[in-house]
Amino acid sequence: MATRRNPTARQIRLGTELRRLREAAGLKAREAATLLGADSVQMSQIESGASGVSEERVRRMAANYACGDPALIDALVSLATDRTRGWWEEYLGILPPAFLDLTELDHHATFRRDVEFIHVPGLLQTEDYARALFSYMVPELPKSELEPRVEHRMRRRTILDRDNPTAYEAVIHEAALRIRVSGREAARSQLARILDASTAEHVTVRVIPFDLDNFAGASSAMMYAGGAVPRLDTVLRDAPHGSAFLDSEAQLARFRTLFHKVGAAALDPKRSRDLIHQVIQEL
Repeated sequence: MATRRNPTARQIRLGTELRRLREAAGLKAREAATLLGADSVQMSQIESGASGVSEERVRRMAANYACGDPALIDALVSLATDRTRGWWEEYLGILPPAFLDLTELDHHATFRRDVEFIHVPGLLQTEDYARALFSYMVPELPKSELEPRVEHRMRRRTILDRDNPTAYEAVIHEAALRIRVSGREAARSQLARILDASTAEHVTVRVIPFDLDNFAGASSAMMYAGGAVPRLDTVLRDAPHGSAFLDSEAQLARFRTLFHKVGAAALDPKRSRDLIHQVIQEL
């Protein structure tokens, strides 16, 4: 297959998982290439996501690596063969690739979780809230770059509104509810949006209150996306120069534990809604 100049995060993840299977089998890349009837260059391109790979080859590689997990193999085949061209591709060349990678991750996620301490999670933001956040960037974005970001963020909510919505759980610190990224009316609208979303059966919102004792998890902000199998889950965290996708087994185990610890400290959904109502009344 032709090589790709800029593989997506999803394509890179497939290559990464195939490499992990090879390494777990104790095979060097050239040995695996020989078993596949390929060469080392082709193997490198497959494992970097720079080259596509067919279902037949994925299954042959899994057999060569003695992978005995049928669900994982089927999930890898889906990664290799899914040709979904989603709405996010309209933003190719308009938004940075990370925006498109995030939306593709959202689209395919079996569930989504967010933990936020300073800002309302993106999937729950109003247009005014998102615009205020993007307007605060340094250097300041021109309107031609600002508005596509706002529009894209609003369209990400598709996964919560479609016929077969994604199960979503958000844990939000009270600080994020009280910080006014815009004016009072925009803040009220934002809190009302959270309350409205929380009434859906597939959406759970829980709040961590200020007056909670023994809570030291404020560095645990994350976005967690469920894969077709747990091994293919993904965590997204902010990094100094953008966002970082984390997917090693150890990292996933760590953030699953962190999510449960932070979630256990939060109020239940009803008390969370009561607190959000209280914050609205105080505005």
